[in-house]
Amino acid sequence: MGMPSTLSSFSASCAPVRRCAALAVGAPEPEQSRIVNAPATLRLDRASRRLAGREVVRALDLDLARGEVLGLLGVNGAGKTTTLRMIAGVLAPTSGSVRLDGADLYEQPELARRRIGYLPETPPLHAELTTTEFLRFCARLHGLARSKVAAAIDRTLERCELGEVRHRLIGALSKGFRQRIGLAQAIVHDPELIVLDEPASGLDPVQALKLRELVRGLKADHAVVLSTHVLPDVSACCDRVAILHRGELRHVGATQAPADRGAVRVGVTRSLQADDWRALPMVVSAAPIDATHWRVHLQADVAIDAFAAAVVARGFGLTEVHADVPVLEQTFMAIAAGDASARAA
Repeated sequence: MGMPSTLSSFSASCAPVRRCAALAVGAPEPEQSRIVNAPATLRLDRASRRLAGREVVRALDLDLARGEVLGLLGVNGAGKTTTLRMIAGVLAPTSGSVRLDGADLYEQPELARRRIGYLPETPPLHAELTTTEFLRFCARLHGLARSKVAAAIDRTLERCELGEVRHRLIGALSKGFRQRIGLAQAIVHDPELIVLDEPASGLDPVQALKLRELVRGLKADHAVVLSTHVLPDVSACCDRVAILHRGELRHVGATQAPADRGAVRVGVTRSLQADDWRALPMVVSAAPIDATHWRVHLQADVAIDAFAAAVVARGFGLTEVHADVPVLEQTFMAIAAGDASARAA
């Protein structure tokens, strides 16, 4: 099966080689929290972008280190996609600078192709290729040496749990598999920085949980930026959150206080009692929120995915599960509500 005859659509979204490299995720506030001892993989300094004569994002400053997942949160139209396209090198900043491991991406645009992995909201897939063929195409496009491609593909297929579909046509696969292939093309060349735009979009709860687990696992070897407008995605995957609103950074901080990390919110279809939850070995306590939602406290170091698997095994009718982050919710809603009040005045 042949390779695609044109690279234009893929290279524009996956691995640009144009003179543009930029990254924008936020202007710091006094409350900004950073990883102090880790060197910055990514650094933005007053990065801004104008489109059609309008400033879409303004003066964004942020440091991001390897071993950290940063959630980029905002309502529709906040500037998240423009910011991510700058981060991935698809758009150059109108002003300001973006550095990857200290190197200016605008001055060295080839760094974006080789050292950044990008998953746009709609994965840039080729339906006529098999999974292996597509990843081989992506690896070479990212500049991976021919001698290293086979090993990189095998490693990525295992990491993304795609071994069973490695020889199947992408066009015949489910939404969940296609999303994982989209993520695989972003990491096949082992980039320092991984940029993900709504990676769980359109997935069912089980698929979304698996994808979140995979994203969390990426931070061991990479710096990761995850854009979403879904709070549970941020709380489940991210160490820090940057909230964008109307093109400006309004908040940067930890996703949740350490004391809250043992609490999860769970949606179920069955009518349950607190004793039903306490029958699970990892549950400390449970309190109802409403008829179908519970706030459950877990034992220390229990992964949400392990808890979710236990809930499914008990037949509780799991519909959703995510870390309980009322402080983040309140911050996000206050920013949105404050802007709405200002416009009304």
